[in-house]
Order: sequence, then structure tokens, then C-alpha cells
Amino acid sequence: MSRSSHLPPSVPSLLSSPGSLATGRLVLRPWTAGEVADVLAGRRRAQWADDFPAEGDGVIAGVVAAQLAEDPAGPGAHGHRLMVERGSGAVVGSISLFWPPRGGSVEFGYGVVASRRGRGYAPEAARALVAHALALPGVTEVRAEAELANPASVRVLEKAGLHRVGSDGGTVRYRATAPEGR
Repeated sequence: MSRSSHLPPSVPSLLSSPGSLATGRLVLRPWTAGEVADVLAGRRRAQWADDFPAEGDGVIAGVVAAQLAEDPAGPGAHGHRLMVERGSGAVVGSISLFWPPRGGSVEFGYGVVASRRGRGYAPEAARALVAHALALPGVTEVRAEAELANPASVRVLEKAGLHRVGSDGGTVRYRATAPEGR
């Protein structure tokens, strides 16, 4: 029996969805226009965790809506993704590359709903997105910031393999760089 036969019916199709990234426990897949519309309208979907969308997901849905208005194909492999639990098929957060890169550098951000925090999903998703970004043409550095008052977010970036490069007293900056000779 294949691994995908143990998953909820929606998950195997997510694994082959264009632009999706798979980790051990998650699928990171692009938002659909319907999901964006539902978040912005305050409608719920059955496959969302009970506390999805969080406030930040509403902000990202607005960004994706603006991108889709400009280009119906959307940002493709470079944009915003939903975090989907492979075991349940539930949407539990989102993670985003803020495209395009500037001087070879691209920033990312993430959020996991409160009911799924503490399970290691954020660093797992961040590692996958950072590796993906660093393999894209023109990207030599991936950056992220965290509030020092949010030690859990700082730990996520460290667990994801990013290195601290600075702080302004309230915010700490992290980065990962492409290997030499790539």
C-alpha cells in the first residue's frame, strides 16, 4: 500500500499541485483564488483548522488578491503558500516569499495557527521554503526578521538553519545564503 493511500483524499492531489513543496508532515501549496475570496469574505472551509485563518493570513490573502488582479496566473512558484497537514489535510498556516528578490535577496514570513503551534511545523516549512528559494535563479540570500519579544519566532528561524546577522534592539535579522559555486 502506498504512503498516499493512508492520507485523506484531498492530500495526494495536493502533493502533485503545481508550485507545491512537500516536507515530512506538510504540503506547502499556493493559495487558490477561491480560498483568497473566502478568507477576505470571512467564509469558512471544512478543510481549514478551526482557528484558520489567523489575522496574518487575512493580510496575506489581501496581498494575493492584489497579485491575482494584476496577473491571474499569480506569483507561481515564488509566492504565498498555505501550510497543509499531510496527516489530516487541514490548512494550519501560511508561509510566503516576498518576491521579487532585490540584489539577490528575498524575504520570507510565516504563521501557524495557535492550535498547531509547538509541533515544529514553522521550522519545517521554513527549511523547505528557504531551500526552494535558494535554488531559484537570481536568489543568493533569504532573509527573515523576528521580534525579540517573540522568542518562539526567533527559535523558529534558528531551527530552520538561518543565521543571526543583526538586531536593532527590538527586531532581530536572520539570513541563509546559497552555497558557493551554485
